[in-house]
Amino acid sequence: SILAAMAFATPLNFADVFCEGISGVTPADIQFADELGYRIKHLGIAKEHSDAVELRVHPTLLPKNALLANVDGVLNAVRLQGHAAGETVYSGAGAGRLPTASAVVADLVDIARAQGAAVHCLGVPVAALTAKPAMPMDSVCSAWYLRLQAEDRPGVMSQLASCLGAEGISIEALIQKPPKDAAATVPVVVLTNSAREDALRRAVTAIAALPAVTQTPHCIRIESLN
Repeated sequence: SILAAMAFATPLNFADVFCEGISGVTPADIQFADELGYRIKHLGIAKEHSDAVELRVHPTLLPKNALLANVDGVLNAVRLQGHAAGETVYSGAGAGRLPTASAVVADLVDIARAQGAAVHCLGVPVAALTAKPAMPMDSVCSAWYLRLQAEDRPGVMSQLASCLGAEGISIEALIQKPPKDAAATVPVVVLTNSAREDALRRAVTAIAALPAVTQTPHCIRIESLN
């Protein structure tokens, strides 16, 4: 919310930030993502549109060659996409005694400098702020990773494709692992092309209702950073 306010000169808006944690991410998801050429990172994403701003925080699949995909340990990173400058990435330590103390002192200095002045977010004049509503998550578009458990029998993959196709969602890639021993079900992973959130949710509901699907699909968004 703070970064979006600084980037787009909008008032702070904490209430409308969509937040999703990492509790649903499993070792299997990390392994499948690796096989497909991705890493999973917890991202905060803000995008400005003509009439709204996207504000969302959630686990995200990123291509392995993306700079943000290679930020590890105590490092944090911010990626900016500008009209003229293009892509720029800033990375630095986000934990530890000295980095934390430096950030706290910098905030205190900014507050002291702003005392008695009508400023907001590192000196942006209040009069220059433009409030924009947060884009509803149902309208947000992204590619998707779906992981589910299904019976190992003919026709199941075509049923999955039909559920997605009914919502105008195409399949980018698919992994079906062979059954282990006498297991009746197998893990299935599907990568989709870009789709609206509401369309994807309807497709997932239809997939979960299939008799051959024994586990509600677990969904993670994908960002190409193009």
